[in-house]
Amino acid sequence: MPYIKIWIHLIWATKYRKHILGRDCRIRLFSHIRENARSKGIHIDFINGYIDHVHALISLKNDQTISNVTQLIKGESSHWANENLHTSDKFEWQDEYIAVSVSNSLVDVVREYIKNQESHHQIKCFSEEYNELIEICTGENNKG
Repeated sequence: MPYIKIWIHLIWATKYRKHILGRDCRIRLFSHIRENARSKGIHIDFINGYIDHVHALISLKNDQTISNVTQLIKGESSHWANENLHTSDKFEWQDEYIAVSVSNSLVDVVREYIKNQESHHQIKCFSEEYNELIEICTGENNKG
């Protein structure tokens, strides 16, 4: 039996980055996402977000792909949200997402980062966070 431990920091946003994820909405939605993922054999170690996006730390199994896991999480959760959250607009996720591998030694750092999303976004908006993450992942911030 293979031993696989691949950590992924997964980030996705609401369609058009609509600010529809209020605090109560997030609590209900994240609880549902975690429960639904568990029923599908997807391990979400930590999940949190802010008014227009979600961060999740997941661990992939040997038979899971990033695209499949992401599709399962996003597709089902938007369907559930439309039936249960009664947002002012139709609830939709953007098609795009970010998936970044996480070293085992940095799992605690990523958990803490995800945990502090609300305070983090008092300083930076999602687009600033997104651009920084892309720069870090591509190494473009190290060019001189």
